[in-house]
Amino acid sequence: MSSTEVTYNPFAEGFAENPYPHYAAMREADPVHQTPFGVWVVFTYDDVRSMLRDQGLSVEERHMHPTVMSELAQQEMGEAADLGSRSMLNVDPPAHTRLRRLVSKAFTPRMIQQLRPRVEGLVDDILDRAGDAGGMQVMDDLAFPLPFSVISELLGMPDTDTTELRRLSGLVVRSLEPVIDGAALREIAAAAKSLRELIGAAIEWKRPRMADDLLSALIAAEDEGDTLSEDELAEQVALLYLAGHETTVNLIGNGVLALLRDPDQMEALRADPALDAAAVDEFLRFDSPVQMSRRITLSEISVGGKDIEPGAFVLLALASSNRDQLKWGPTADQLDLRREAAAEHVSFGGGHHHCLGASLARLEGQVAVGRLVRRFPHIELAGEPIYNGRLNLRGLASLPVAFA
Repeated sequence: MSSTEVTYNPFAEGFAENPYPHYAAMREADPVHQTPFGVWVVFTYDDVRSMLRDQGLSVEERHMHPTVMSELAQQEMGEAADLGSRSMLNVDPPAHTRLRRLVSKAFTPRMIQQLRPRVEGLVDDILDRAGDAGGMQVMDDLAFPLPFSVISELLGMPDTDTTELRRLSGLVVRSLEPVIDGAALREIAAAAKSLRELIGAAIEWKRPRMADDLLSALIAAEDEGDTLSEDELAEQVALLYLAGHETTVNLIGNGVLALLRDPDQMEALRADPALDAAAVDEFLRFDSPVQMSRRITLSEISVGGKDIEPGAFVLLALASSNRDQLKWGPTADQLDLRREAAAEHVSFGGGHHHCLGASLARLEGQVAVGRLVRRFPHIELAGEPIYNGRLNLRGLASLPVAFA
């Protein structure tokens, strides 16, 4: 198959349910691919990993030349298109280094391990209720409430309308989609403004109630005389709030579904708690909670024999690289909880922007999935899984299970 016979098409039949055959076709035919929208997509493990770590690449959209999608976003979203541009996810060093340093003190491995008893308690409470009911909706009852509760407590956020916040969050993260229409962009803009107002209200609520939590620490942040501006503060809190639960929701849901579809691997995990840590990395490799990251070229670069121009917007297909047989061998499309070097997946990104919350996500995934399968040894699907319709933060909207 030549590169002229295949194109990256996330709207192809079956893509939402299973994009991996499409990724395999791209790796084979055109692993460094320029889309009709002017965006480049890179599909192989070696190229993706290299670009994630390349300090000569940017994440700041001011460096990119306009694309059809960026011009549409600016047109439909107006000022809201710039919301989030000051978060550490969207800035390069030295600004990124400064922001990450102010936030990272709450995410050291020691601090995260101190959260283990609380995470275990939350999971046990959820499973107690599920046991009484004889089943559960994994996404609504476990995958969302657990990371949402943990990040809310870690930040020290006030009580809020969880249903509304989940709705806003789900809309805002659609801004990460590679292709989106004008109506959706307008919805995202409205949600982003509402979320910013919610975050601003939480910050003002916290100021007279400073405590031993991350939101208080960010408000009082000082590092060698450095503090966060009001916009920087609001955008870091919004980022932590969203990233602190949206991706872990997918990790838990995708991991549970992978086990339900592979009883041998389910039994291996159930029988051996020592597998919990390795299992989470294999879940992250096998079905990535975030399918893509991005970089912007500052000068012409050569990738996979293709020359990419300066100012290009490049999507790095994390999920594709995590199934690349050149890296993972002939079993790349199989779940293997004992896979050697599963932790070399790229689901947490890389380089300056390696996920700050990786240790927290791993902890939540280990506790949630491990405890679920051991508490209910006869867990089974109680209906068809339904996907959330997202291309990037691809995961499940519904995963009903019963405890036979």
